Amino acid sequence: METTSVLRAAARALALGAVLFTVSPLTLAATPKETLEAFHQALASGDKARALALLSPEVAIHESGYVERSRDEYASHHLGGDMEFARTTSRKLLKQTERIDGNTAVVWEETETTGTSRGKPVHLFGTGTAVLEKKGDGWAIVHVHWSSRKAK
Repeated sequence: METTSVLRAAARALALGAVLFTVSPLTLAATPKETLEAFHQALASGDKARALALLSPEVAIHESGYVERSRDEYASHHLGGDMEFARTTSRKLLKQTERIDGNTAVVWEETETTGTSRGKPVHLFGTGTAVLEKKGDGWAIVHVHWSSRKAK
């Protein structure tokens, strides 16, 4: 009887460890560019847990003159809208530059986004800057600044 309880407890611990391992941002992407791409893919696929796992709890997100000062604030405000927008549009990466200095990295992007949002056509050119911090073998997004303009 005692052996069965020990085996059940071990199986539960192993299962919990597997779940935590698969959700960890460190297992999702190995480089700053890959981390940022994984974040955008998570938005487009509607994977809220994965998108949030890639963000530092203290992330600052600046967009259209607004600031969200934490992962929780972003999750409760704009994450849903960002996922819906990413799901109904197509984001094309035009240029991307990365600079890594120790445990800090900056990724600059230029993008073109097309599709529809709320039933209206979208054609935007965007710029983005992301600052990432190395956590173990992976990276966490600590700051994002997005801006865009309509195509002419």
